[in-house]
Amino acid sequence: MAAAILHDYYRSSAAYRVRIALNLKGIAYTQRSVNLAGGAQRDESYRELNPQGFVPMLEIDGLRLTQSLAIADYLDATVKDPPFVPDDPAARSHVLAMALIVTCDIHPLNNLRVLKYLAASLDVAEEARDSWYRHWVAEGLAALERLAAPAAGSWLAGEALSLADICLIPQLYNARRFAVPLDAFPTLLRAEATALAHPAFVAAHPDRQGSHQSTTLMGAR
Repeated sequence: MAAAILHDYYRSSAAYRVRIALNLKGIAYTQRSVNLAGGAQRDESYRELNPQGFVPMLEIDGLRLTQSLAIADYLDATVKDPPFVPDDPAARSHVLAMALIVTCDIHPLNNLRVLKYLAASLDVAEEARDSWYRHWVAEGLAALERLAAPAAGSWLAGEALSLADICLIPQLYNARRFAVPLDAFPTLLRAEATALAHPAFVAAHPDRQGSHQSTTLMGAR
């Protein structure tokens, strides 16, 4: 089977999630960098592949998959181990709720296109943009901390990793880039420490993406 192709940007939270997911499932993939900072996502050649013009996009099994949670769901449906969500309906709902706090409530307000719009179209100064970022991240992480704490263990959902952890780690990475204080979130930091000792998370880290050119990572499916 040919290796999957991940259209990627090394500091994209959504792409970071998918790198983690691919690594956890042991799926071989080749990265093709889409330079978001340089506007490559708006190139017509990329939009022909992905009309939305976002990363990540995963070419796998003859498909072109977009949206990080949809990609993770596909990978979880096609490669069973390790599972990203529990079988128990209540536990599954809990994991999805935690993942969605990150992907629906925190990240969309703070991604690159929003910050660029604040700067270019609304003339918001850098200090104010950074304050915007820190406010929404801190508010979302506080909610996630409260939701996770009662059932958390080494990971957010107990003693097994889940989709919630896959979403958490990129968000904490970006929070630190913008100097968001994290000491008030011990449950999240405990899960992060567990994740950052796991080879699949380590290999997906932005600092491990080399020159951010096409690279094949992790083992074969």
